[in-house]
Amino acid sequence: MERARGSDIGKPVVYPARIIMTDQTIQLDIDDITCASCVETARKALLASPLVTDASISVQTGRAIIHGTIDPTEAARLVTAVGYPATPAGEDPASAAELHDHMEHLAAKKERQWRRRALIGLGMWIPMAILHWGGESMGIAGPWIPWTLGIAATAVVAIVGPGFFSSAWSALKHGGTNMDTLISIGAVTAWGYSVVLFVLEQMGIEHGEPSYFTEAAALLGLISLGHWMEARSSAKAGSAIRDLLELQPDTAEQLAEDGTTTEVSVAEVQPGMQLLVRPGGRIPVDGTVTEGESEVDESLITGEPIPVLRSVGDPVVSGSTNALGRLVIVADVAGNDSTIARIARLVSDTLGSRASIQRVADKVSSIFVPAVLAVAVLTITGWTILAATSGDWSNFSTGIIATVTVLIISCPCALGLATPMAVMVGTGEAGRRGILIKSAAALERAGSVKEVVFDKTGTLTKGRPVVISISPEPGTSEDELLRMAGAAERDSEHPVAKAIGEVIEERSLPLPSPRDFAAIPGVGVTATVDGHIVEVRKDEHAACAIHVDGTLIGRIDVRDQPLPDAASAVRELDALGAPAHMLSGDRREAAVEIAEAIGMPEFSVHAGVSPEEKAAHIQDMTGPVLMVGDGINDAAALATASVGVAVGSGTNVAIEAADVVIPGHRPSSVPLLIVIARRTLRCIHQNLFFAFFYNTIMIPVAALGLLGPWGPLIAAGAMALSDITVVGNAVRLGRSLRRMPDFAE
Repeated sequence: MERARGSDIGKPVVYPARIIMTDQTIQLDIDDITCASCVETARKALLASPLVTDASISVQTGRAIIHGTIDPTEAARLVTAVGYPATPAGEDPASAAELHDHMEHLAAKKERQWRRRALIGLGMWIPMAILHWGGESMGIAGPWIPWTLGIAATAVVAIVGPGFFSSAWSALKHGGTNMDTLISIGAVTAWGYSVVLFVLEQMGIEHGEPSYFTEAAALLGLISLGHWMEARSSAKAGSAIRDLLELQPDTAEQLAEDGTTTEVSVAEVQPGMQLLVRPGGRIPVDGTVTEGESEVDESLITGEPIPVLRSVGDPVVSGSTNALGRLVIVADVAGNDSTIARIARLVSDTLGSRASIQRVADKVSSIFVPAVLAVAVLTITGWTILAATSGDWSNFSTGIIATVTVLIISCPCALGLATPMAVMVGTGEAGRRGILIKSAAALERAGSVKEVVFDKTGTLTKGRPVVISISPEPGTSEDELLRMAGAAERDSEHPVAKAIGEVIEERSLPLPSPRDFAAIPGVGVTATVDGHIVEVRKDEHAACAIHVDGTLIGRIDVRDQPLPDAASAVRELDALGAPAHMLSGDRREAAVEIAEAIGMPEFSVHAGVSPEEKAAHIQDMTGPVLMVGDGINDAAALATASVGVAVGSGTNVAIEAADVVIPGHRPSSVPLLIVIARRTLRCIHQNLFFAFFYNTIMIPVAALGLLGPWGPLIAAGAMALSDITVVGNAVRLGRSLRRMPDFAE
């Protein structure tokens, strides 16, 4: 596709006939995205291209996620053309290290820019204010004062103003408006009106009206101060996300055959590479231990607070901390495909996505600025008519101030920040607890859940049978019973055989070699052990009965067991008004037994259902439903539910179909997810109420001139306060979520 020339920027672009290509996802880094109107302007520029099927932009990360066949350079050109400098993101824009560095850079850049503007603006305004309002009482007077105020105000407008003017002008060139449009018009109006009055004074024309040089400087200085404080608060609100991304180290130590190590970037790690992990270091990629033994803190992934012992042959997960010993691991995946890298991609996608409530707020924000401009025109028109009819032209001056106040006090920045700030905090704190939310919409839906449905095996239970009891007949010891059963089952791959084998291994029992092994489907196994015929059969009293030469020598009860926190999860869900149900393809007797063990009523159990029936059952339930599963047979139900949650190791199909991923086997994370979602949703509602209420009350007050000559100053302070209040509420949400214990604790 031919690139547009620089002189063509802003003109309609004629695209050639579309060539059928596969959609891809690209990302852009965008500067100067500060509000919902900015986001909407940039999105419209992208969506105007037929090569873009969808686009989302995050104010927090300054990053656009674009789906389509458009070239990254062309996408960046489209966004740059509407006033927001954009560049294609790096080769791996969703890597944990890259996203972390980008967020740190963006936060530091915003804070640095607004700090400079605030210090210059306020540094000029404070002496201006002293001279303007206190000069007379201090005995300071003279014709030089208006000159000083005018020059100082002009300097502020020239130095601080471009931070607002450039964005407003770019939007205007492309038929749009944004928050900076209101600030720019307000500041320029106050300054321009004062310049006119100053010129009239110098021409000897008496007018009796006060100038507003001080107010113009105050507007830009105070609003810059508000943005500076907002940037500082936003950095605090995003700390959970950055802490999460920081879990993956930037580098890894590659171990050569001769024992020497070389530091390599995690992005360079490939499957099969030998890596050294020192005590206290973080495991860089998912892998398998080939040398050494150590306790590893895997709490991020499994939710288990106690470090687990890992030795040769055991898997380890990226982001885990090696507590004590030296470990050598072989990488199972490439560095950019590790668990932490996938988490980073989820985080990036979530921050770029929009909840439905955010879409409404963005739509309101996009039409809000033109509406405010209309109110401003009506305000100055009304006051001008009043001045003309009354003959009192001081009303015109009052109208100028009222108009400036309307423009400043109604900035929709708080409205645009209300949802994304809360979503960033909610998803960040959820991720810190090992709950990975794929989209803002999923977080919103989770907050409205009324019923929760669990698959049984691997979700409420351990997913593998364990030995519950060993009951030898008189004259037979437990060890002898285990020895005979284990020997007969030695060549079997059945889960029951594995469960018995684990107990034998724990007890270090020697096993004789079996002969003539045979597995009889639906019945059991038989083998010759030490010259005796040993049969391990299914039994109505236990999982298996062991016979030697036709004589029963005992029973071994092997069953799947509930997870330790399954019962507490059911209780917590009941307390939250989202009762738990069970959908299982297993026998009803087995399902009811687990339900009774965890305190779930029998009427909530639905057993013997196929994957299709699971999905149909979810569809028939009333109210928003959250489905929790871990296997391929749960994928349809996960996709059908209002919120699908994939837990445990999960299959790729289940994880793909789910809205939320909980890597560990912790049912208690489900009520935790709902509480986080509800608190986040409550924070969003509070923020939106405050933003709407603030504008609904203050715009009429400003238009009627009720704030008097101090209106622009009050407006600038109130606007800054509204932004800080919204961000502060998000920070408060983060603190409350961090103090909240896990339900399993």
